[in-house]
Amino acid sequence: MGWTLGGDLDAFAARTDAFLHARAVENSVLLTVADALRRRGADAYGSEPPVFGYWRPDGGGAVAAAVLQTPPHPPLLSAAPPQAAAALPAAWADALAAGLVPVPAGVRGEAAAARAFADGWARRTGAAVRVGRNTRAFRLAALTPREPAPPGAARVAGPADRELLLRWHREFATDIGGPLPGGDRAVDDALAHGGRTLWELPDGRPVAMAGVTVPVAGAVRVVAVYTPREHRGRGYAGAAVTAVSRAALDAGADEVLLFADLANPVSTGLYRRLGYVPVRDAVELAFVPAGSGAAAGA
Repeated sequence: MGWTLGGDLDAFAARTDAFLHARAVENSVLLTVADALRRRGADAYGSEPPVFGYWRPDGGGAVAAAVLQTPPHPPLLSAAPPQAAAALPAAWADALAAGLVPVPAGVRGEAAAARAFADGWARRTGAAVRVGRNTRAFRLAALTPREPAPPGAARVAGPADRELLLRWHREFATDIGGPLPGGDRAVDDALAHGGRTLWELPDGRPVAMAGVTVPVAGAVRVVAVYTPREHRGRGYAGAAVTAVSRAALDAGADEVLLFADLANPVSTGLYRRLGYVPVRDAVELAFVPAGSGAAAGA
């Protein structure tokens, strides 16, 4: 069977739900992106139509890999058997020639699968591969809050906080070196489901935020952890993460997950101290077109 690529979310869900839900922790991002597209529409992450794909062995059988793209963001790839990852560049090129998919600016997802796709695409096109970010997925094993907690308290953000959240999301995007998926619409979606929490000082000043995704397959993911520079180093981010983690557990989440940038030992150390343990590694890779003269290397 090999890879099937197209633009039908319902067909993708029908084929991949069993595969994605069987390893819901590892596939959390794919599940939440698909859920957001279902709830908010095909333009939830951009004006170009999304791309969906799945892989089955040549002899048929169950889906064993999945890919999803929400342009302008690069394709997001699940863990995949080596033969599936190796076959995806040719399948993508064929779909590109048929006008079904855009030219990928890179790839992200489970580290081994993403690197295999990137290597194959580079051989096919002559593009160089540049590492954007190496990240690690963590799951909450046992919440261990910092004691004593910093001064202040957590508060779920509401509509009156929208401008603050927009500013902080843009600053956060600058810090991580790229746009946040969904842009400003992601803030409105978060406000609609109580998905952003502020840590406020006793005088009412917000000094940090943390968010959670909508529950999917019993799991929520902690996102958008941010503290403005002038308030860093005082434990506010840890307090905000503790608050949203505890709230997710209290609401019945089976799993609380997050991703951390491996280049930031401060955040990875914080999450470990709060009770998060590693699950798997992921990577974000960018393609530098041949002849561009840009420095690259994986």
